[in-house]
Amino acid sequence: MSSLWLLIIGLAMLATGYLLYSKFLADRIYQLDAAHPTPAHEMNDGVDFVPTNKFVLWGHHFTSVAGAAPIVGPAVAVIWGWLPAFLWVTLGTVFFAGMHDLGALWASARNRGRSMGMLSGRYIGARGRNLFLVVIFLLLLMVVAAFAVVIKDLLIATPTAVIPTWGAIAVAAVVGQMIYRWRMNLLLTTVIGVTALYSLILLGDAYPIELGESTLGMSPATFWIVTLFVYAGIASLLPVWVLLQPRDYINGVQLFIGLALLYGATLVSAPDLVAPAFNDNVPAGTPSLVPLLFVTIACGAISGFHGMVSSGTSSKQLDKETDARFVGYFGAIGEGLLALGAIIAATAGYRTLADWEAVYTEFNAGGVTAFVDGGGAILNAGLGIPVGLSGTILATMAVLFAATTMDTGVRLQRFVVQEIGEVMGVRIDKYAGTAIVLAVAMGLTFSAGAGGEGGMRIWPLFGTTNQLLASLTLSIVAVILIRKRRNPLPALVPLVFVFVMSFYAAIVQLGTLRDNGDWLLLGIDAVIIVAAVWVALEAGLAMRRARQEPAETDDADRHVALEEPAQR
Repeated sequence: MSSLWLLIIGLAMLATGYLLYSKFLADRIYQLDAAHPTPAHEMNDGVDFVPTNKFVLWGHHFTSVAGAAPIVGPAVAVIWGWLPAFLWVTLGTVFFAGMHDLGALWASARNRGRSMGMLSGRYIGARGRNLFLVVIFLLLLMVVAAFAVVIKDLLIATPTAVIPTWGAIAVAAVVGQMIYRWRMNLLLTTVIGVTALYSLILLGDAYPIELGESTLGMSPATFWIVTLFVYAGIASLLPVWVLLQPRDYINGVQLFIGLALLYGATLVSAPDLVAPAFNDNVPAGTPSLVPLLFVTIACGAISGFHGMVSSGTSSKQLDKETDARFVGYFGAIGEGLLALGAIIAATAGYRTLADWEAVYTEFNAGGVTAFVDGGGAILNAGLGIPVGLSGTILATMAVLFAATTMDTGVRLQRFVVQEIGEVMGVRIDKYAGTAIVLAVAMGLTFSAGAGGEGGMRIWPLFGTTNQLLASLTLSIVAVILIRKRRNPLPALVPLVFVFVMSFYAAIVQLGTLRDNGDWLLLGIDAVIIVAAVWVALEAGLAMRRARQEPAETDDADRHVALEEPAQR
């Protein structure tokens, strides 16, 4: 089968979802109101709360939630065949991810920009909030530590990506000044920023940078990890308009250019899908498709991390409430487009089935390598771009997205640490909070050696934890909708499906960890399972109470205290 059909059908499904289903959610379910004040205006501090142009905010939101996960997950999951991955990405994006991301953004914006962890205190209860914060903390720890290792590996494996990776920071800083200080036209600013970024890609392709055996007394792996954490810590403390917003915005634009190149090359060359629709010849040791597909592909279908970004940074920058549809739902569509591109690259970028099977020799094979190699081959065949330059473009795309997720993750983790301190009655300022985050994440990353092997220590738990968190976020959205006497089914259906699949996967993983004798991860997995089930039960009770209580009006959103019900 030609990959062209996969591309056309996938694009049509995602476009229909945004044009029709997101409008239904915005108008009928969430009832977005442009006149409703947003936290960005009510609490504008010029640092975290900043009213932002919806296109710039979309760039921040999209690149923060995307990272490398919508590349890695689909490019691993095609080991079961391209059709299951394709269906989960398209249907999941339209009916699950869009609902989840838009809902989390709306709920937080209606509650002074508070995170889903703190919102659980108001809508579910104190016990649910405390357990929710535990799950969030562990998930963000996985993201920050593991993405540092992922970026390090990419910089070492693809030295041509070093110059554009670090040069993008300078480009973003200038773009931030152009937008907020010099008030330049956004289109002109975008053209200048993207041109500068792609010039850096050409420069990096011509001048690869490989570190020697020792840099400042550190190995290349250690040096890159330490540098990444120092950068992420500084970036998380700066006002969002200085670096975070413009960096993410330019990265978002360059991603769409990269996707346009990949999709354009697919249209021209129409390579065949060499991988089977359903793979009956999976390598030994490959887990079953159900439930593992639904946690292997998280970002790109639905992801709990998105709720953290929606309620952690994006809700604090929303200029008008009606912008939430474009920022939240279309942000999910953008990630679906990236996941679709990853599926095509990983299944149509090889000449024969034998070549494809030589890569997918075991579960967790493929990933970024399959995306870069397969996508590079398609760009070369369709547009004549040299294979080396194609690899640099796609590798830089992956690195930049992983980096934006990492620095957003550090900022979000700092918010969570501050919220935990607030619950405990201890005030933690942003500097102390950032220091705690960096100490814990770096401690984990280097816990198994100077190469950062510890950064992937708890990564196997990411998929299940991430999806359990998505279902818990949807439970809060469902409670809010019930209290407002609105139809909760758009939230309840994905909630039940994702919770069942991720809980099933977590139980399966317990057995695997037990068989492997990995008692540390088994203990963490057990804690996550208990916390998730407890929060789910608390949410069920909260939904029942919500049906019995008087309807909550929209005006109440602006005045109700953000305290647990027992304290009000």
